[in-house]
Amino acid sequence: MLEYLPEQSPDGILQLMQQLRADPRPHTVDLGVGVYRDASGNTPVMRAVRQAQERLNSTETTKTYTALEGDSAFLSAMQTLVLDDERGAHIAAIATPGGTGAVRLGFDLVRMAWPDARVFHTDPTWANHLSILAYLGMEAVPFRYFDAASHGIDMDGMLQDLAQLREGDVVLLHGCCHNPTGADLNATGWQALIRAINAAGAVPMIDLAYLGLGDGIDADAAGLRAVCAACPEVLIAVSCSKNFGLYRERVGALLVQAPDARAQRLAQGAMTHLNRQTYSFPPDHGARLAQMVLDDPALCRDWQDELAEMRGQITALRGALAAALRARSNSDRFDFITAHRGMFSMIGASPAQVTQLREDHGIYMTRDARINIAGLGVDDVPHLARAMLDVGL
Repeated sequence: MLEYLPEQSPDGILQLMQQLRADPRPHTVDLGVGVYRDASGNTPVMRAVRQAQERLNSTETTKTYTALEGDSAFLSAMQTLVLDDERGAHIAAIATPGGTGAVRLGFDLVRMAWPDARVFHTDPTWANHLSILAYLGMEAVPFRYFDAASHGIDMDGMLQDLAQLREGDVVLLHGCCHNPTGADLNATGWQALIRAINAAGAVPMIDLAYLGLGDGIDADAAGLRAVCAACPEVLIAVSCSKNFGLYRERVGALLVQAPDARAQRLAQGAMTHLNRQTYSFPPDHGARLAQMVLDDPALCRDWQDELAEMRGQITALRGALAAALRARSNSDRFDFITAHRGMFSMIGASPAQVTQLREDHGIYMTRDARINIAGLGVDDVPHLARAMLDVGL
């Protein structure tokens, strides 16, 4: 039987990691893997998370299952973090293994509710969005979003493409810190997007993987909250990997805003059923840590302070790289790096230039020239600036 399995295309990020590990050169720069690193190059356990873990270890009395949908205190904490206010919205929610689990079950929910739904997505988008949609056999429709010439948003192209939406289609969006481009919508852009979605009777689905790493929690959630205020149905895939540093704990949630109590009940039943069919009970340890941090005022303040430190480091690295490129190129053509938000930017290198950066300079990035700003060390900045100009950027 097993010999009939099809060969799978290797994952680009994993291939990059393997190449990096095999590189014998003493100085290499990993800008491919999307994890946060501090000034020493480490992905730390956040202070508040460590304190919560110590408390949990000393007080936990059982490892029995939680509910099929996950622990209610965690889901309540996620709803408050993401949506902030108490508008009485009809929210159905489940815990998931990471943000990827939330994205996958969100697509499953769409397919269950509206089998003919098309999923419109930004061009480009996170590669795993497309991989999951292809695996599920769902139609993925790109819409213009990133303007490679200006390194900003192609608003006119986006709205022209979204004019093709039909009732029941889904528009997959990035809540903040767009992956892979780093280019985010402003308030005017969000409102134009909302009008296009509502005019077609489509449903927004928002992948919220980097909350707090752009301009702060409330600023980063502003577009999502505007969508929830204006659209009757919204799907939100939440991840705690980056902003809580809980990468290996796989902490996520799928929140669904329903238009009324009956739709909320149907959505909750379907989502709980999907949890049961997929992995039965969701993991709880990391979710419990995130909930403890959010529900304890002192821990929550410390978490927000450390998150601000992380955000500040990323912003400082963006500024340092743009300044180094400006000084060496005698040009402001790289200033877009400071306008982007979150961990990623696309620097506009061709596949050949990406290869040259790796082979000649030991700088590793994905083939689409997405770089993880948070992967830079301060000492890497001048090296990267020299290398970018050396390959002709």
